[in-house]
Amino acid sequence: MTPRRISRDQVLDVTWELATRKGLPAVTMRAVAQELDVNPMTLYRHVGDKQGLLDGLVERLLLEIEVPAPGLGWREQLRVLASSMRTTARRHPDLFLLLFQRPAATPEAFRPRNAVYDALHAAGVAEERIPQVERLLSTFMLGFAASEAGGRFRDGDPDDDMAFAEQLVVQALGGA
Repeated sequence: MTPRRISRDQVLDVTWELATRKGLPAVTMRAVAQELDVNPMTLYRHVGDKQGLLDGLVERLLLEIEVPAPGLGWREQLRVLASSMRTTARRHPDLFLLLFQRPAATPEAFRPRNAVYDALHAAGVAEERIPQVERLLSTFMLGFAASEAGGRFRDGDPDDDMAFAEQLVVQALGGA
C-alpha cells in the first residue's frame, strides 16, 4: 500500500480545524495524523514537531490580519491593522491568545509586523527605535483585540476606547 501524500497546508488545515473544534490541548501530532489518516511520523517532514503545528496556527492567525494597501498614510495603516486584528480576535478568540504565547516564526507570519514597521517609518520614528515602538504598539493592539473578543468592554464602547487610544498614539509619535 502506498502511503498517503499530504502537504503542509493540509496538515495546518486539519490542525486549525482540530484546535477550533476541540481546543488547543487537543492539538497533538497523533491527533492531527489520525484526522489525516496517516502515520504521525509523516507529519514531521511538513511541520517538524508539535511546536511547528503551533507555529502554523500563529501563521494562519497572522495571515488573516489585513496588511494595509500601499499609499495610505501611517495613521490609516495603523487603523487598518488594528481593525483587522480586532476582527480576527472576534472570529477566533481562543486561538488568538496564541499570539501572546508564541512568537511569529515563519516568513509569512511577519507580514503584520512589517506593516507596522512601514507605518512607523512613515510616521518619522527613528530607525533604531522602530523595533521597540513596534513591540509596544503591537502588544497594545493585540491586547486590546483579545480583551474585546473576551468580553472586557461589555459596559463600554470599544470603538470609543480605540479612538482614544489612536489619539494617544498620535500624540506619542509627535502628532506626525
